[in-house]
Amino acid sequence: MKYVKQLIAFIQNVANDSRIPDSDKKILLILVALIISPIDLIPDWIPILGLLDDFLILAIILDYFFNKLDQVILLSHYPWGLKSFITIKKAAQLVTFFSPGWIKKKIWKYKPGPY
Repeated sequence: MKYVKQLIAFIQNVANDSRIPDSDKKILLILVALIISPIDLIPDWIPILGLLDDFLILAIILDYFFNKLDQVILLSHYPWGLKSFITIKKAAQLVTFFSPGWIKKKIWKYKPGPY
């Protein structure tokens, strides 16, 4: 239960961060809703392809958090410690490999800092 409360607080803090463009927040909300929703772009009953749309959406979300967004922003809200963050980031790298670059360029407005 403690983890769920921390996760909710983390999501709320990131959603309220003024350094992240509102348009990106709205897109992230839509993408999370698509993953949670029982309505899919490709129905889940189709073997392998049914899960592909959810996997690609998850890859796009993880890519935003771990490759596009400045890590300082994410870490300023991350409640589980640096070791956990590094582990999740490494796992996310495997998934984000599959996120289509043309989609990412089209939807994200956030521009990382020069450092």
